[in-house]
Amino acid sequence: MIEELFEKFNGAFAPNTIRAYRSDFNDFQNWCSSEGLNELKCTDKQAGDYVNHLALYKSPATIRRRIASLTSIFNLLELNNPFIKPEVTLAIKRMHRQKGNVQRQAEPLTRELLDKMLLTCPNNVKGIRDQVLLLLGYETMRRRSELCSFRFSDISLLPNGKSSIRLNFSKTDQFGQGKLISISGNLHNLLTKWQAITNDNGYILRGVYKDFSISSSLSPASINRILRDLQHTAKIRLPHDFSGHSFRVGAALDMLNDGYSLERIMLKGGWKSESTAIRYLRTWQC
Repeated sequence: MIEELFEKFNGAFAPNTIRAYRSDFNDFQNWCSSEGLNELKCTDKQAGDYVNHLALYKSPATIRRRIASLTSIFNLLELNNPFIKPEVTLAIKRMHRQKGNVQRQAEPLTRELLDKMLLTCPNNVKGIRDQVLLLLGYETMRRRSELCSFRFSDISLLPNGKSSIRLNFSKTDQFGQGKLISISGNLHNLLTKWQAITNDNGYILRGVYKDFSISSSLSPASINRILRDLQHTAKIRLPHDFSGHSFRVGAALDMLNDGYSLERIMLKGGWKSESTAIRYLRTWQC
């Protein structure tokens, strides 16, 4: 039953969403197995116990995501859904009182810090790829999976002569309406140089091996590692390492400090609600 549902997900949800659903269900399934329970016949109390179990070692954000995934799965299977019952609601409230409800935001990668990291990039294949990643991430303010989905064929010139790159899908655009994102002439020139090195029209971001050979794509998970390495090379000491979301937070803060309106920041970052954009900015704005 569950495998048939995941098969139906193909084409209806983004691949990352399907992976998250499967991962969250597998975790619940493993817990039920350890407790001698049938995961598809879970009671309200057992669902609450699962939340209590997660609260011992998972963050509130992770727990909320897992419960949201399981809620969707049970609804789509048309089964009795224990995750929408009071037992689970109360367990989540207890968890928030114990652990808090604030999600730690990514360290902001502002333009000042970005420039320091750019200076450490050598003029070789890996260094040019790293420069592309830094500027593309900062200027487009996209999520990791969205950055890795950009292709050279998405680059175009606007009627006003400025350069742009087309975002075909995003977390908030699952049906591919797409949007054009303006990029600087500096980034456009760098992309032209990088395309000449890769010698094809495929994905912009690529893995680079030790012998400087280039792969055909880059895994979104690799972005955090690359940023961490660049941060340490640039000797930028912060409480936490940069992550893929650091581009979004840093660029949004720079726009705010430069006097851009919240509406302009939301449009550039692809946020649909003011509360989400404000949450990004509130933690770091003194």
